[in-house]
Amino acid sequence: MNHVFWGLMVPFIGTALGSGVVFFMRRSLSTALTKALNGFAAGVMTAASVWSLIIPATEQSEQLGRLRFIPPVIGFWLGALFLILLERLIPRLCRKAAHTGSREKRTLMMILAVTLHNIPEGMAVGVVYAGFLTGSSGITAGGAFVFALGIAIQNFPEGAIISMPLHAGGHNKPKALISGVLSGAVEPLFGALTILFAGLVIPAMPYLLSFAAGAMIYVVAEELLPDAAGNARSHIGVLLFAFGFTVMMALDVALG
Repeated sequence: MNHVFWGLMVPFIGTALGSGVVFFMRRSLSTALTKALNGFAAGVMTAASVWSLIIPATEQSEQLGRLRFIPPVIGFWLGALFLILLERLIPRLCRKAAHTGSREKRTLMMILAVTLHNIPEGMAVGVVYAGFLTGSSGITAGGAFVFALGIAIQNFPEGAIISMPLHAGGHNKPKALISGVLSGAVEPLFGALTILFAGLVIPAMPYLLSFAAGAMIYVVAEELLPDAAGNARSHIGVLLFAFGFTVMMALDVALG
């Protein structure tokens, strides 16, 4: 079970490492570095969604014959719609934070908003490991770990994007680090809960795998790719997207 434990912890470690960037950089990330990190993360998440989630979901629906695309399509849309609803909730939290006079309250609300955003990612890792442990999805230990690693890579810039603005806003570096780390603590928790209730999710595994894919592709399209492309005529974000996609694809095929 050690590989399951570390698989659940790897995304959290990615967030923690990203938050630790605050100790090594100035008060803000450069535009080029932000584009590169977001582009690479977007490529990794896109490849992980296809090879680790959608393809296994389709394979588990073989009994439907030519209609085996239905569970993945339904699950994918549910995941995307769930993130849309979550995105509606997060701005409300941020607006509430903006109207309070306490800097501590604003920080707490920011962490809460990001934490809500991380819940589907933790569940996605849990779903993949639940499929591996039950042997019902064709997912191998290597494939599950590569998927978790992909989430961790995506979490690295996310952690930096949390801690760096907090430090720029007046918080000291240790406090900014702790805030960034706390935002990712929910991922192993919800991953473990998903595995704990694996017996209940096995019948719905094709839907859950594609649900996770839909949620992550929404994040890629809504947040990562726009930040990677930006307004400047720079191809760094696109090139790093392609690099991240091929790296994740190669790892998944080689280890999965």
